Amino acid sequence: MASAYEKNAKVFKALCDPRRLAILERLRTGEKCVCMLQEDMDIGQSGLSYHMKILCDSGIVESREEGKWTHYHLSEAGRESALLLLRQLTTPNTVQTSDCCK
Repeated sequence: MASAYEKNAKVFKALCDPRRLAILERLRTGEKCVCMLQEDMDIGQSGLSYHMKILCDSGIVESREEGKWTHYHLSEAGRESALLLLRQLTTPNTVQTSDCCK
Protein backbone atom coordinates (compact mmCIF):
# COMPACT_ATOMS: atom_id res chain seq x y z
CA MET A 1 0.00 0.00 0.00
CA ALA A 2 1.33 3.43 -0.96
CA SER A 3 2.26 5.82 1.80
CA ALA A 4 0.66 9.25 2.02
CA TYR A 5 3.94 10.73 0.77
CA GLU A 6 3.93 8.51 -2.32
CA LYS A 7 0.29 9.35 -3.02
CA ASN A 8 0.89 13.07 -2.59
CA ALA A 9 4.03 12.98 -4.74
CA LYS A 10 1.85 11.86 -7.68
CA VAL A 11 0.20 15.28 -7.69
CA PHE A 12 3.52 17.09 -7.98
CA LYS A 13 4.85 14.58 -10.52
CA ALA A 14 1.83 15.40 -12.68
CA LEU A 15 2.69 19.10 -12.57
CA CYS A 16 6.46 18.92 -13.11
CA ASP A 17 6.57 18.20 -16.83
CA PRO A 18 6.09 20.79 -19.62
CA ARG A 19 4.06 18.39 -21.78
CA ARG A 20 1.68 17.60 -18.93
CA LEU A 21 1.26 21.30 -18.21
CA ALA A 22 0.42 21.81 -21.89
CA ILE A 23 -2.15 19.00 -21.69
CA LEU A 24 -3.73 20.58 -18.61
CA GLU A 25 -3.88 23.93 -20.43
CA ARG A 26 -5.75 22.31 -23.32
CA LEU A 27 -8.18 20.56 -20.96
CA ARG A 28 -9.10 23.90 -19.37
CA THR A 29 -11.42 24.55 -22.34
CA GLY A 30 -13.30 21.29 -21.80
CA GLU A 31 -13.18 17.58 -22.39
CA LYS A 32 -10.90 16.39 -25.17
CA CYS A 33 -10.74 13.12 -27.05
CA VAL A 34 -7.34 11.46 -27.10
CA CYS A 35 -7.21 11.96 -30.88
CA MET A 36 -7.66 15.72 -30.45
CA LEU A 37 -4.86 15.88 -27.89
CA GLN A 38 -2.54 13.82 -30.09
CA GLU A 39 -3.11 16.06 -33.09
CA ASP A 40 -3.00 19.31 -31.13
CA MET A 41 0.24 18.42 -29.36
CA ASP A 42 1.99 16.54 -32.16
CA ILE A 43 2.70 13.61 -29.85
CA GLY A 44 2.52 9.88 -30.51
CA GLN A 45 -0.03 7.61 -28.92
CA SER A 46 2.42 5.93 -26.54
CA GLY A 47 3.87 9.26 -25.36
CA LEU A 48 0.43 10.74 -24.79
CA SER A 49 -0.72 7.57 -23.02
CA TYR A 50 2.26 7.83 -20.65
CA HIS A 51 1.47 11.44 -19.74
CA MET A 52 -2.26 10.80 -19.40
CA LYS A 53 -1.63 7.90 -17.00
CA ILE A 54 0.41 10.16 -14.75
CA LEU A 55 -2.24 12.90 -14.88
CA CYS A 56 -5.04 10.42 -14.14
CA ASP A 57 -3.05 8.71 -11.34
CA SER A 58 -2.68 12.11 -9.70
CA GLY A 59 -6.46 12.58 -9.66
CA ILE A 60 -6.22 15.91 -11.47
CA VAL A 61 -7.56 14.43 -14.72
CA GLU A 62 -10.33 11.89 -15.23
CA SER A 63 -11.15 9.80 -18.27
CA ARG A 64 -14.14 8.10 -19.81
CA GLU A 65 -14.40 5.60 -22.63
CA GLU A 66 -16.63 6.14 -25.63
CA GLY A 67 -16.31 3.38 -28.17
CA LYS A 68 -12.63 2.97 -29.00
CA TRP A 69 -11.73 6.48 -27.88
CA THR A 70 -10.83 7.84 -24.47
CA HIS A 71 -11.99 11.31 -23.47
CA TYR A 72 -10.21 13.31 -20.78
CA HIS A 73 -11.36 16.18 -18.57
CA LEU A 74 -10.14 18.07 -15.53
CA SER A 75 -11.38 16.75 -12.20
CA GLU A 76 -12.85 19.33 -9.86
CA ALA A 77 -12.27 17.03 -6.88
CA GLY A 78 -8.68 16.42 -8.01
CA ARG A 79 -8.05 20.14 -8.33
CA GLU A 80 -9.43 20.84 -4.86
CA SER A 81 -7.37 18.00 -3.39
CA ALA A 82 -4.19 19.31 -5.05
CA LEU A 83 -4.85 22.83 -3.80
CA LEU A 84 -5.46 21.57 -0.26
CA LEU A 85 -2.28 19.50 -0.38
CA LEU A 86 -0.18 22.46 -1.52
CA ARG A 87 -1.76 24.67 1.14
CA GLN A 88 -1.05 22.11 3.87
CA LEU A 89 2.55 21.57 2.81
CA THR A 90 3.37 25.28 2.53
CA THR A 91 1.58 26.60 5.60
CA PRO A 92 3.99 26.99 8.53
CA ASN A 93 3.28 24.85 11.56
CA THR A 94 3.73 27.19 14.51
CA VAL A 95 3.77 24.40 17.08
CA GLN A 96 7.34 23.79 18.19
CA THR A 97 7.96 20.07 18.44
CA SER A 98 11.62 19.97 19.45
CA ASP A 99 14.07 21.71 21.72
CA CYS A 100 16.89 20.92 19.33
CA CYS A 101 19.80 23.39 19.20
CA LYS A 102 18.76 25.34 22.27
